[in-house]
Amino acid sequence: MTAGVPFLVAERRGVVAGYVVAHCAADEGEILNLGVAPAHRRQGIGRALVERVLQELAGRGVRTVYLEVRASNAAARQLYESLGFGEVARRARYYRRPVEDAVVLRAAIAAERGSAKL
Repeated sequence: MTAGVPFLVAERRGVVAGYVVAHCAADEGEILNLGVAPAHRRQGIGRALVERVLQELAGRGVRTVYLEVRASNAAARQLYESLGFGEVARRARYYRRPVEDAVVLRAAIAAERGSAKL
């Protein structure tokens, strides 16, 4: 974790299994990127990273968190929705290679626990 930007890394047996990076300004935050290595997917690492970064953001006074995800990334969208994120907008043709829409998601953070809620 750096002082200005929450950056968390998950390790399994000395190997990087995943990471999450976010930033915040005032009472809003954004998850910039979440990645889990293919060999470590479906093991709860992504969920744990998002939950932990939400706690970190809450501790910095963040009350609303945003993120963008590819429209076709069903696994990520399901994870985020299960953590309290809901769709608030779409950005047409946002991603390249391949060209695809971005779905903008938002969640409110409960101040006392740092958990997301709608």
